Amino acid sequence: MRICIPTETNAGRKAIVYAHFGSAPYFTIYDSEKDTFEVIDNSNQHHAHGTCHPLEMLNDKHIDAVVCGGMGARAVLGLNGSGIKVYRVVGGTVEETIEKWKDGSFEEITVENACSEHRCH
Repeated sequence: MRICIPTETNAGRKAIVYAHFGSAPYFTIYDSEKDTFEVIDNSNQHHAHGTCHPLEMLNDKHIDAVVCGGMGARAVLGLNGSGIKVYRVVGGTVEETIEKWKDGSFEEITVENACSEHRCH
């Protein structure tokens, strides 16, 4: 399984999880089968609310899930439309997030509980 985690830095498993999907400086992708990390620079992190297009950068990355602090309904719809589930995590590092993932204790982000502005969490 390939899990995309928006992060503050490109420090792999030690990177801090970023609070919001679209404006994250980096996307850290964890491959659970290979136990490897890939870091993608989010060149679209500075944008007006609702105008980001991070999905374009992730299209060819074969992501199965996104784990983040929050995201808007449009991003949830776009990811779900591509077969990608979205889950909420509060803070921590990528390593801590992966451990929580293994426990299966995440809340799924849906259109109904998605963010309506950047400061929603």
